[in-house]
Amino acid sequence: MPGQPFVRTVLGDVSPDALGLTLCHEHLVTAPAPRLRDGDDLLLDDPDRATAELAIFRQAGGGALIELTVAEFGRDAPALQRVSEASGVHVVCTTGHVSVDYWDGVIDVPAMSVDELVDEMTTDLTEGVDGTTVRAGIIKAGSSRDEVTDAERRVLTAAGRAQQLTGSPITTHTTAGTMAPEQARILLAAGADPRRTCLGHLDRRLVYAELRALARDGFRLGFDCISKDWYEPDAKRVETIARLVDDGLGEHVVLSGDLARRSSWVSWGGGPGYSYIPWRFVPWLRRGGVPDDAIHLLTVANPARLLTWAPPA
Repeated sequence: MPGQPFVRTVLGDVSPDALGLTLCHEHLVTAPAPRLRDGDDLLLDDPDRATAELAIFRQAGGGALIELTVAEFGRDAPALQRVSEASGVHVVCTTGHVSVDYWDGVIDVPAMSVDELVDEMTTDLTEGVDGTTVRAGIIKAGSSRDEVTDAERRVLTAAGRAQQLTGSPITTHTTAGTMAPEQARILLAAGADPRRTCLGHLDRRLVYAELRALARDGFRLGFDCISKDWYEPDAKRVETIARLVDDGLGEHVVLSGDLARRSSWVSWGGGPGYSYIPWRFVPWLRRGGVPDDAIHLLTVANPARLLTWAPPA
């Protein structure tokens, strides 16, 4: 769609208005990294179950999902195409790398220069990932718990530069919610646009002053561990989101669950599943005093703005 705003999905470019309610940090097809094995729970290797899970999500009012499985965690672009087409849910796939815990022993990311990482990302975004014609629609980068390693810093820097070259959005992984301010500094130094950059997993560690500062710098705030009360209770997530909305910062918040385990999917016999946010969490926000126009921001407008590509710098 030349000259028109677009979101890049696994089935092609679509209008931002086509997305509807969007989950901003999820997984549909994965293979667990060697250091993160937990039986088969982290192995999402059944596209039919992924399709069934998305069918429930769509029934609950869902329209789109950002699938953030990178190469070292088992990205399968053709499977994502099939799942999106069969379910009717828009799926955005990713390029980039997460952190040493994921790539160690799988891909030698530390051996890659910033220029090599930029080339990899731009190829995935503009030509196709893993030798396919399926193009990524977002860049992922991340950091370790309480530190940003040299290789992670290069990935974050490359993400900012690749965004400048392509106009694509960026999302990040923060281990246990740590190092978000440092990620922000690295990305800004690399020329990233905070309005199209989401700092992830910030609801694993709800520090209001930090959230407010990042939002005031323009970044999107990823509340993407919803339903995982062992990190922070959902009641506190609701309170924090309501406070951000009251402070005029609701346009910076996006929602998701990061449900990367079989035990989290209804289609695998677990839960809460991808319907939790539209069916359970959104009504909870409403009861917590978040008005409907702000809920529309959180679930529809903010994700669409994050995912919309901008003209390259």
